[in-house]
Amino acid sequence: MIASRSDTTIESIARVRLATLPTPLHRAARLEQALGAGPLYVKRDDLTGFAVAGNKARPLEFLLGAALTQDCDVLVAAGSPSSNFCAAAAVAARVAGLDCELLFPGPPPTAPSVNVELARAAGARLWFDAVPTREGLDDAVLRHADVLRDAGRRPYPLPRGGATAVGALGYAHAAAELDEQCRAAGFTPRTVVVPTGSGGTQAGIVAGQAAFGLPWRVVGASVSRPASSVKDRILVLAKDCAAMIGPDQPTEADVDVRDCRGAGFGVAGAADRATAAMALRTEGLLLDDYYGAKAMTLLRNLLAGGASTPAVYWHTGGIPAALAALREWGTPA
Repeated sequence: MIASRSDTTIESIARVRLATLPTPLHRAARLEQALGAGPLYVKRDDLTGFAVAGNKARPLEFLLGAALTQDCDVLVAAGSPSSNFCAAAAVAARVAGLDCELLFPGPPPTAPSVNVELARAAGARLWFDAVPTREGLDDAVLRHADVLRDAGRRPYPLPRGGATAVGALGYAHAAAELDEQCRAAGFTPRTVVVPTGSGGTQAGIVAGQAAFGLPWRVVGASVSRPASSVKDRILVLAKDCAAMIGPDQPTEADVDVRDCRGAGFGVAGAADRATAAMALRTEGLLLDDYYGAKAMTLLRNLLAGGASTPAVYWHTGGIPAALAALREWGTPA
């Protein structure tokens, strides 16, 4: 790896091991052929090996480490009923010996939600109708934490997706992991595409780039917020994360985010559905409507526009949602 000093710094930060690492990096030769591009690789963070947490296992390792260091006894998190992070936080809290309270906007879902039921089965306390819409959840988490604190509990509040500088450490560490795998395989990636929601995953990768001097072009597919606003958020998180592991700071030029919301969060367009079908039929990849399919469509568009290769698609998980999409919509021809 390029900068062992910073990697050593990350390893010294409190952490609860959850994921099975490193996750695989494999060449997607059949997808290359289908797209007429290449070389293409897939970083399989859908295979982190902790429940069905996908990419959320990595930040939760450091978030739990911080919670335990601060002698907290309950995680407080929030998200939509489809949230992978909420389910992952509920399971991870129990593994670490903590309670978990989850806040959701609006009433309980009328259709079964795998992630809600997983959180319930893990023993989390679920609060529906916490706020009318997703946008108010972060403030609601802080208010709920205050209520718990007044009752004598020691809460560790988390914003949506666990997107904090501490959580971003998970993907700063992952950036070093990918660098090591690419070097072992004998190539340097030119383009890395990652889904971006709350911004923590991309922020961590950008922080890792600065810490380890990695020359990649990382492009985020923003699936839930305007690209301009999420770019600012990513840069702040990346700088705060990078400050924890080394002297080198990312700049605005290091944060490339594209607006991939389409018709809205979790609403896949025809191109996204076709992309998901291609990924399934060529490489056996399951891509959800919220993150994975939209990020893969962005990769297709970038390659069509002449993006440099080798390219890496960072698969962040979302398996429950991907399976639900297949059940609801079927696989397009």
